[in-house]
Amino acid sequence: MNFLTENLSFDQARIETERSHEGKELYMKGIFIQGGVKNANQRVYPTHEIAKAVANLNDQITNGYSVLGEVDHPTNLRINLDRVSHMITQMWLDGDRGCGKMKILPTPMGNIVKDMLTAGVKLGVSSRGSGDVNESSGTVSNFDIVTVDIVAQPSAPSAYPVAVYEGLMNMNGGHRVLEMAKDLNGNNQVQKYLAKEVARLINELKI
Repeated sequence: MNFLTENLSFDQARIETERSHEGKELYMKGIFIQGGVKNANQRVYPTHEIAKAVANLNDQITNGYSVLGEVDHPTNLRINLDRVSHMITQMWLDGDRGCGKMKILPTPMGNIVKDMLTAGVKLGVSSRGSGDVNESSGTVSNFDIVTVDIVAQPSAPSAYPVAVYEGLMNMNGGHRVLEMAKDLNGNNQVQKYLAKEVARLINELKI
């Protein structure tokens, strides 16, 4: 079995954001994985493999299992709780595409994602899973989706996404912003200041 990740930019994923009726919860939805065509990684996911993986993930959600996702691009299948930003609430098949919806969580990384989205940053997604890859055709079999992560907008389809977390930590004031995100706890004054600081840092991100 191979560790498989596939990036989709904001435009490729056709990402939309929406809020709950009360306005307290923020969601991202769109295409999470594309099937039936050879992608930038020279892999092809047959529609039946996408359908099976989507059904398996929905079964987990239906049975009360929390499918958590992270910011940026982990290099294994483990979920790191300190980097969790969202929870996948639903996936469905639309033609040969696996589509889904994710709820942004009030975690430190989730608050950063929320403020980025509010400021107009275009974020993409990256599916993370496992499967077997035919070396000659690139066709994937025995595919299983573990989660879908949020990644920075690539500058080109083949570009490796910017590491948002590390980027913030390396910027002037980035560490302070992360610590503030941990201490929000519904404080409107801190939230407003944090939004301004995130907007400032966004201008330094090369995404």
